[in-house]
Formats: sequence, C-alpha cells, structure tokens
Amino acid sequence: MEKLTVLIVSQLYAPEAGGNASRMGDTARQLKALGLDVIVLSPHATMPFGTFPRRWQRKADNVSDGIRVTNLWTWQPAAGDPGFVSRMAYYLLFALHAAAWALLNRKKYDVIVTTSPPIFVTLPGLLAKVLCGKRWIVDVRDLWIDASISLGFIKKGSLYERASRRLEWLFYRKSDLVTVTTLESVRRIVRAYPGLDREKFVLLSNGVDTERFYRPCARKKKQIIYSGNIGHAQDLEKVILAMKDVALRHDVKLVIVGDGDLKGQLIDLVRENGLAGRVEFRDLVPRDQVPDLIAESCIGVAPLKDIETLEYAIPTKVFEYMACGIPFVGCSRGEIADIAEKSRGGIIARSNVKAIAEAICRLLEDPGLEAEMGDNGRRYVKEHYDRKHIARVLRDRIVALAGAGRRADERTHG
Repeated sequence: MEKLTVLIVSQLYAPEAGGNASRMGDTARQLKALGLDVIVLSPHATMPFGTFPRRWQRKADNVSDGIRVTNLWTWQPAAGDPGFVSRMAYYLLFALHAAAWALLNRKKYDVIVTTSPPIFVTLPGLLAKVLCGKRWIVDVRDLWIDASISLGFIKKGSLYERASRRLEWLFYRKSDLVTVTTLESVRRIVRAYPGLDREKFVLLSNGVDTERFYRPCARKKKQIIYSGNIGHAQDLEKVILAMKDVALRHDVKLVIVGDGDLKGQLIDLVRENGLAGRVEFRDLVPRDQVPDLIAESCIGVAPLKDIETLEYAIPTKVFEYMACGIPFVGCSRGEIADIAEKSRGGIIARSNVKAIAEAICRLLEDPGLEAEMGDNGRRYVKEHYDRKHIARVLRDRIVALAGAGRRADERTHG
C-alpha cells in the first residue's frame, strides 16, 4: 500500500516559540516516526511579533527531521503588540495563501489537518474538503472567539464576531473529525452549536515529550519559572506582585522566559515596584534549552486569568513542568484545577496576589511536599499525556479517514 501523506496547516511552527509551535513540531515528528509522510504549511517565522526579520519570499521549502516544511508569505507585524488590522492581516493572508497552495497541490496529500487558533487557518481545510473531496481533521486547541471576547479583542455581537461564528459553524459541520484538548471544550462547542454530531469529536490532549523534558540530575537553583508566551490570557502581573510577599520570607527569584505582547508592560511593572532583584526576564531561548531551565527551578507558575471562557484550558507549560519533575502553582478554574487535583502535582491559588504568594511559600517551606508533588506530576504525565501516545491516536484516525476516502473513491469511479 502506498504511504499516506498528511498535510498539516499551522499558523505556528518551529523555529517559533510557544506551546503550539512546540506541539505541532512534536506531532509532525511523531507522525513521521509512525510511518506517515508529513508536509507542514506555516508562515515565515513571525511569532512573537517583532522578534524575527520580515521576509518577502512567496514561499520557502526546506526539510526538517525528514518533514517537508513550506513557509508561505503573509504580513508580518513588526511591533510587539500590533493593532487589530495588522494582526488580522497576519492571520488572514496566511489562510488565503495556504488555501491556494492546498488546492493547487491537492495530489500531494491524502488527509489535511488544520490546527486552530486562529480560526482562519481552517479555510484551507474547508476548501480542500468541499472542492477536492479531501478528508479533513480540524484540530481545536483553543476556543478562540470566546477567549478573544473575554479578553477584549472582539466586541460581543459585532459583525466580526458573527462572521467568525459562521466560519466556526461551517468547519464543525463540514470537517470529518474534530480533535479537542478537553471534554469541557466539547461541552462548550456543542452548547454553542446545537445539532452537531458529538461522535465526530475526539479527545486529543495537549501533552509533552516526556523523554525530552526530563533532567533527573539537574542542580536546583533558588528560582521560580514561567516559560512561554507573555500574553493577555496570563495573569503574570499578579505573580510579579506576589514576589513582594515571597521575598520577605525567601531568597528566591522569579524567572520569566519568553516574549509576547505584554512583556514591555511587565518590565515597567517590575521597575515601578522595585522588584528588579526578584524578577528576571530572559529572551526566547532555543527549544532544547527549555527543559534545563525548568528542571533547575523549584516551582513553575501557570497563571491563567480567572475568567469563565478559559475554564477549558490547560497550558502546555503545565505538562512541561510536571515532566521535568517540578510542582506548579496555577490560577483559574476548570481543567487546570482538575489536572492539579488528579495528578497531585500542582496547587491552584485564587487569582489574587496574596493567595499566589501563599501557595508559592507553602511549597518553598516544605521541601518534602515540593519533591513529592514533583514526582507525582512526572508519573502522571508519563501515564496520561506523553505525546507519543497522543500522536498514535491521531495517526490511527488519519489512517482510518484515508481508508474511508479511498473506498468512497472506488465506489464512485468503480
């Protein structure tokens, strides 16, 4: 039987940083190792905005880890926190460019996977499905419209929201399969769009490469770590202010590794509150250095904002902290609180400065608890959230869909 080829369309991909770029890189490599040919479509490296040079090439082809990667041109915002028009141009132009590529190169792949957010990246899959009869998997990592409304990026009831909802409804209806990170995501989607077939939803959690994120002999430093996007959904301001109270009881610093829209504002906050000696910002680092930075830390923080529309979310950094054997302190309700309880590898604090400080101090003042929770988290992610297992589920679904598509073609043309 001829080897299957899967086309992955992702707004983010290495060498970009962040959870989704890392996850899609791991997914592509694992699918390749499991016997599939993989092609990735993504923009020229752009995120975080302003950290990569602008490129004007229409496309650039390269091979990474045996995976064919095609980077397509889109608008690249130069500012760290671009305006609405610039941000939308980045999303929409890539979606249109990727859709054209998917149609013109339809004979090169068997199944297309589009990973959202943003929702516009589903456009290539929708057109490949409707116009070319391709089997299409929508990978939903984030309920982007709901989160954007809660964070103030989209006005509820606006024309933009209505148009986005229409596109969202279309891809839920037209796709062959929808993969989601949590059961709460399924509940919210089905509630928003009555009549959808729940059977087409498959749980495909975020996860972690538990071999890569493992440093058993790491020498610990007196530091707490935040690793990832410094954006609007994270409540890093409260964690920074909590360091005032933590510093009164412990000689420890908070290290924030990454970049994002709000980094400049948080640097100003640290300076204004005299916390320069307690909070350190580091720029983006190569992905293979992240496990060392996490493993040498005592505690990881994952401060999601405590809003209802983020209750479905479990940040990738939570899995990375646990894989490295350190406990985490999180904020928010919902799925992140559920995984803290089930794994016994994290503490959920109320979303205020005092509660966050108390949770951090509780771990710092009890080395036995800190070590126990770190071990608990490591065991839990190895059993439930290893990306090898998750990729195997996706591979099986891709193979099944491709087989169904070929049988349908044989009946049509037989």
